[in-house]
Amino acid sequence: MAIRVAACQLAVDVDSPDVGAVDAAVREAASTGARLIVLPELAFSGYMFASQEEVRRAAEPLDGPSVTRIMRLSQETGSVIVAGFCEQGDGGAVHNSAMVVQDGEFLGCYRKVHLWDRESELFTPGEGPPLVVDTVVGRLAAMICYDLEMPDWVGTAAAAGADIIAAPCNWPLLDRPVGERPLEVVKAQAAAGTFKVHIVVADRCGQERGVDWIGGSVICEDTGYPAAGPATTDDGPARPAVLAADLEPTSSRNKSLSPRNDVWGDRRPELYWIGCP
Repeated sequence: MAIRVAACQLAVDVDSPDVGAVDAAVREAASTGARLIVLPELAFSGYMFASQEEVRRAAEPLDGPSVTRIMRLSQETGSVIVAGFCEQGDGGAVHNSAMVVQDGEFLGCYRKVHLWDRESELFTPGEGPPLVVDTVVGRLAAMICYDLEMPDWVGTAAAAGADIIAAPCNWPLLDRPVGERPLEVVKAQAAAGTFKVHIVVADRCGQERGVDWIGGSVICEDTGYPAAGPATTDDGPARPAVLAADLEPTSSRNKSLSPRNDVWGDRRPELYWIGCP
């Protein structure tokens, strides 16, 4: 049975976080009938931190206000919500994390493993595999932004039985040829098609401390083709948006590509990475 999913694209600013925009986006997504709602990376704090001290001030424990807010919103809307947040970990560590909450219940937290650019100076990377949990919308995996560009990581989640990968993202706007989609969007589509798994990307938009963001939110079917989005444009800055589409979670469980080909059955792992680190 198909379920409605939504990707909420927000403009987040580290200098003036707007939690009201999170509330409004979740409720708008729920009004479309969405049972799965995905929010961007670091959706409550912003991203362009200037120092470790600033990151630490923004960090919250798992029983902090952001998790509490999402638990309340998920219970109010009867939805599964995946949201990025700045997590206060053990021993003073700070993680770039994503929570998974269902109908007011906290199901788990994923800590970003592959850190982008200056993130390695600000956050402690996660050490665990992609979070994969059973939910009312199917078997759901969570990963964050740059994680999605690692084919092995997407494959790990798919091999663990993920029907849908939810990916909170903050994609910086980089130069690209006119008329071309951002490479990050292309990689998300390629990952979905390669491993036959649905991928829901919630990106951010706007400008923050001199950095522009793609606003490339996209809902990819397990064919690799978009069911909604990408939300980015070539004729001006991307804007806040809520994308919604219907996905059939169980279709991801069929990994056949043709009567004679299969995503997993055709692999030759004994030949891969020979002589490579």
